[in-house]
Amino acid sequence: MRARHVYVLLHIFLTVGVLVNAFDPITTTVVVGIGATLGRTIYNYFRESCDSKWIAFNATGLRNDLDTKLFGQHIASRIILKAVRGFMSNENPKKPLVLSLHGWTGTGKNFVSKLIAENIYKEGMDSSFVHVFTSTLHFPHQSQTATYKSQLQQWIKGNVTNCERSMFIFDEMDKMHPGLIDSIKPYLDYYDKLDGVSYRKSIFIFLSNAGGESIIQTVLDFWKQGRDREEIELKDLETSLSLSVFNNNQSGFYRTNLIDKNLVDFFVPFLPLEYRHVVQCAMAEMKARDIKPDQDVADMVARDLVYFPKSERVFSVKGCKTIESKLDYYT
Repeated sequence: MRARHVYVLLHIFLTVGVLVNAFDPITTTVVVGIGATLGRTIYNYFRESCDSKWIAFNATGLRNDLDTKLFGQHIASRIILKAVRGFMSNENPKKPLVLSLHGWTGTGKNFVSKLIAENIYKEGMDSSFVHVFTSTLHFPHQSQTATYKSQLQQWIKGNVTNCERSMFIFDEMDKMHPGLIDSIKPYLDYYDKLDGVSYRKSIFIFLSNAGGESIIQTVLDFWKQGRDREEIELKDLETSLSLSVFNNNQSGFYRTNLIDKNLVDFFVPFLPLEYRHVVQCAMAEMKARDIKPDQDVADMVARDLVYFPKSERVFSVKGCKTIESKLDYYT
């Protein structure tokens, strides 16, 4: 239907161009005006805009994605769904949604950010309203922190002015220079507007390996006690996680006002993955590649990874991060 609509618009537009030479000057002016209007219509039809055609939250889609594509993260899955669903259903939130995702590499932090974007924006991570900052790429030099602060403020203000439903993802927060992230504190606070701009419908997601040690220690304690990992609750991790991140002088959250002023809505822990979760990741990746999932191949991939503690080999050191490259080798 969409293709047919576009075809009709293009046909009319081209026909107008042919007819221009057949009319007198006055009529030609009118025809050219119609052609310009049609041109804008076609342009706007394809151009992403900040409206419900391009931005619409799919709660069912996010729940299904978290249930079928994210493995071993019962706490994160539950928090993410409730937090995003509650925020997106609120027509008048008091502040932006601020999520801080923590855990070792390969546990699903970037992947969850992608799932959230895909279920809000029609273009997913390719949306012009989704903005990703990587600390080592965008803020590499500590000597330029003052410049980065100013640039970051202007970038966020400009993009939220353009679309209040903007999403900002800050990757590698553990590698960000301390103090830099405090520059955006006003945008995360309880303000109706700042300089005429409202930030209350935007989403800010921070991704960090910081705090991973405290998460792993808690999971190890449960395992040593013979308790199931699904028994772990947010209350078992949240306080120690936020404190370890706040007091880590190598982290971008070191002594930050974002934590001190309680502007982070949820600290979301991502647990280390076990062998069975790695197998699930491999099976899911085969399915995503339109390859018939093969349990034997998944087991070979999982066995090829490094696990800890060394003697028991319970948790994957790199989670599911290297699954794609391993599958290239085994398939």
